[in-house]
Amino acid sequence: MKRLTTTDGYDAENTISQDGKKIVFTSARDGDLEIYDMNIDGTQQRRLTNELGYDGGPWHSQDGQWIVWRASRPKTSEEVAQYKALFAKNLVMPTKLEIMVMRADGSDKQQITKNGAANFAPYFHPNGRQIIFASNVNNPNPRSPNFDLFLVNRDGTGLQQITFDDGFDGFPMFTNDAKHLIWASSRNAKAETETNVFIADWVDDKPSSSD
Repeated sequence: MKRLTTTDGYDAENTISQDGKKIVFTSARDGDLEIYDMNIDGTQQRRLTNELGYDGGPWHSQDGQWIVWRASRPKTSEEVAQYKALFAKNLVMPTKLEIMVMRADGSDKQQITKNGAANFAPYFHPNGRQIIFASNVNNPNPRSPNFDLFLVNRDGTGLQQITFDDGFDGFPMFTNDAKHLIWASSRNAKAETETNVFIADWVDDKPSSSD
């Protein structure tokens, strides 16, 4: 076991790139929740995002060229004040999250979803051109557990709904050969808080047109 970060407070939500060379993570070290990366041994830590609001849940694309994450951006003065007040108490309450992508060096940032819902747990398809994520866009009640999985091109086009269950579907991941999809779901649950892990064969119905 080796400690990689030494800052006070929150360093978390870390994932490792496919080549095993980089770690991307969320940290509050600079007074906001931002995305950072570092080498696998903890060296060369650098900040990749710079906008007020929560940035979290980052993943590299399988080729290591892109990073996808979820972000909440307070817009109005009331939203900004609430965010800062909660952050001062080491709290965050993001009910609206959008899916974002950027190149691995932090350049070319793009907002992929713009639906005002809680979009989270994004993960790249192995082709690097599509992203799967969970969203309550069709049922935006923050108290409702109804989340489904959606697939979208990296440029924000071609949105497709993948699951249609009445409960929770989230945290999707593809196998590296893109033949299977794994996710967590409350379907067939015997209790309201129960989730289980599911796996399904993945069949592309048509190629993505996004470069």
